[in-house]
Amino acid sequence: MNVVYNSPHYSVFSYPMQEGFELLDKDAMRIRFLQGVLARHFKSAISGIPEDERTEENIDAFLGNYCEGVVTQPISFH
Repeated sequence: MNVVYNSPHYSVFSYPMQEGFELLDKDAMRIRFLQGVLARHFKSAISGIPEDERTEENIDAFLGNYCEGVVTQPISFH
Protein backbone atom coordinates (compact mmCIF):
# COMPACT_ATOMS: atom_id res chain seq x y z
CA MET A 1 0.00 0.00 0.00
CA ASN A 2 1.25 3.46 -0.91
CA VAL A 3 -0.22 6.77 0.20
CA VAL A 4 -0.87 8.69 -3.02
CA TYR A 5 -2.70 11.67 -1.52
CA ASN A 6 -3.60 12.87 1.94
CA SER A 7 -5.52 15.94 3.09
CA PRO A 8 -7.70 16.72 6.11
CA HIS A 9 -10.73 15.48 4.10
CA TYR A 10 -9.50 12.66 1.82
CA SER A 11 -6.81 10.02 1.48
CA VAL A 12 -5.98 7.94 -1.57
CA PHE A 13 -4.04 4.69 -1.26
CA SER A 14 -2.55 2.71 -4.11
CA TYR A 15 -2.39 -1.09 -4.06
CA PRO A 16 -0.02 -1.94 -6.93
CA MET A 17 -0.28 -5.72 -6.48
CA GLN A 18 -4.09 -5.54 -6.81
CA GLU A 19 -3.92 -2.78 -9.43
CA GLY A 20 -6.32 -0.78 -7.30
CA PHE A 21 -6.95 2.40 -5.37
CA GLU A 22 -8.75 2.98 -2.10
CA LEU A 23 -10.46 6.34 -1.65
CA LEU A 24 -11.13 7.41 1.93
CA ASP A 25 -13.64 10.18 2.61
CA LYS A 26 -12.67 11.22 6.13
CA ASP A 27 -15.66 13.53 6.63
CA ALA A 28 -18.28 10.94 5.68
CA MET A 29 -16.23 8.05 7.13
CA ARG A 30 -16.66 6.03 3.95
CA ILE A 31 -14.32 4.19 1.62
CA ARG A 32 -14.42 3.13 -2.01
CA PHE A 33 -12.10 0.55 -3.56
CA LEU A 34 -11.41 0.79 -7.29
CA GLN A 35 -9.92 -2.04 -9.26
CA GLY A 36 -9.50 -2.93 -12.92
CA VAL A 37 -11.19 -0.61 -15.41
CA LEU A 38 -12.43 1.74 -12.67
CA ALA A 39 -8.91 2.07 -11.24
CA ARG A 40 -7.47 2.79 -14.68
CA HIS A 41 -10.17 5.41 -15.31
CA PHE A 42 -9.49 7.03 -11.92
CA LYS A 43 -5.73 7.13 -12.55
CA SER A 44 -6.26 8.66 -15.98
CA ALA A 45 -8.74 11.24 -14.66
CA ILE A 46 -6.57 12.38 -11.78
CA SER A 47 -3.46 12.43 -13.99
CA GLY A 48 -5.40 14.64 -16.39
CA ILE A 49 -5.63 17.47 -13.88
CA PRO A 50 -3.14 20.11 -15.05
CA GLU A 51 -0.12 20.52 -12.80
CA ASP A 52 -0.89 24.17 -12.03
CA GLU A 53 -4.40 23.19 -10.86
CA ARG A 54 -3.31 20.45 -8.45
CA THR A 55 -4.17 22.27 -5.26
CA GLU A 56 -5.58 20.58 -2.17
CA GLU A 57 -8.89 22.34 -2.78
CA ASN A 58 -9.12 21.15 -6.41
CA ILE A 59 -8.04 17.58 -5.64
CA ASP A 60 -10.52 17.36 -2.74
CA ALA A 61 -13.29 18.69 -5.02
CA PHE A 62 -12.36 16.09 -7.65
CA LEU A 63 -12.44 13.29 -5.08
CA GLY A 64 -15.75 14.53 -3.68
CA ASN A 65 -17.30 14.56 -7.15
CA TYR A 66 -15.75 11.21 -8.01
CA CYS A 67 -17.21 9.53 -4.93
CA GLU A 68 -20.58 11.28 -4.99
CA GLY A 69 -23.55 9.06 -5.72
CA VAL A 70 -21.61 5.78 -5.86
CA VAL A 71 -21.69 2.77 -3.63
CA THR A 72 -19.21 3.16 -0.81
CA GLN A 73 -18.62 1.24 2.38
CA PRO A 74 -19.01 2.84 5.79
CA ILE A 75 -15.97 2.57 7.99
CA SER A 76 -16.61 0.50 11.08
CA PHE A 77 -14.36 0.12 14.07
CA HIS A 78 -14.09 -3.19 15.90
